[in-house]
This record gives sequence, structure tokens and C-alpha cells, in this order.
Amino acid sequence: MVLACAMPQAARAAEGVEIKRAYVEAAEEGYRLAAVYGFELNHGLEDAIQFGVQLYFTTEIEFTRPRWYWFDEKAIVARQTSRIWYNVLTRQYHVSIIGSVQQSFSTLEDALFLIRRPSRWLVAPRGALKPGEIYNVTVRMGIDRNYLPKPIQVNAFNNSEWRLASDKKTFQYRAE
Repeated sequence: MVLACAMPQAARAAEGVEIKRAYVEAAEEGYRLAAVYGFELNHGLEDAIQFGVQLYFTTEIEFTRPRWYWFDEKAIVARQTSRIWYNVLTRQYHVSIIGSVQQSFSTLEDALFLIRRPSRWLVAPRGALKPGEIYNVTVRMGIDRNYLPKPIQVNAFNNSEWRLASDKKTFQYRAE
């Protein structure tokens, strides 16, 4: 009976991305997002990587400042996309942040570790936020199906195995 109660939670965890931790920190060069994600690839996504399909994971962050007289002010909207793929000839998994250097790994688990725990991402330069103001920060992360090849996109939009995404996580941040 206890096992039956635990199984639905495990199935739910495998279906989506959990944002385990997310916070913004001020640095000399600007504002950085530090986040930790929890997810597992289902069998279909693992097979896709093994057969040479590149998977793209996009993290979106939005800073909004509430206003009583109008819509909330969108101070910062940023996206960062990571890519993971497998090279059959070298038997290596590769992970890169779009526009950055790639890293190679011998196992899929090691490659996924970099996506689950990305380095602190500079989301905005210093001065983009008004010091002392409180902002609502919304973060979400998941597979970006728009980067997939067109024949796979058709299948991905109709197949629940390709829906790996988080719910929005919202928290407040006082700008420094």
C-alpha cells in the first residue's frame, strides 16, 4: 500500500522539471541567477539523444515591478538556452550554452548535471534595476521544442514524452 502511494509522486517528478532553488544575487557586473533544477529524462528523450537528436533547454527569467496605476513594469526579460547532444563517433555527450563554449562528458548523467546546476547566469547589467525597489521574479525552465528539427517538432508538439517543463516559480527580490 505504501508503494502504491509513492509511485504517483515518482511519476509526476519524471514528467516535469522541478525548480529546487532559484535566487538572484547582485555582483559587480550585474545581477546573476543561481538555480538548481531537478528532472529526469524519460526513455523517449534518452533514445532521441542516443540517436543524435540535440535537445535544447531554455531558462526564462522576468523581473516585474508592481504598479498600482497601470500594468506591472517589466524591468528585465531574459532567456538562456543550453544544448545537449551525443556524438556517436567520440562516444561523448556535449553540453553548451548557446553562444558559449561547449563541454564534453563521458556519461549522460554527468552532462545532465551541468544542465541541472548551471553556472550563475548574468541576467542583467548593473543599473538595470532601481536600488531599493522590490521586484517579482519569475523563473521557468524546460525543453524548447522550437529548436528541434521540423519532422521531430511535429511529433514533439503532439507527444507528451516531449513535454518536460517546470511550473513558474515566483519570488521577490529587493534590488541592491
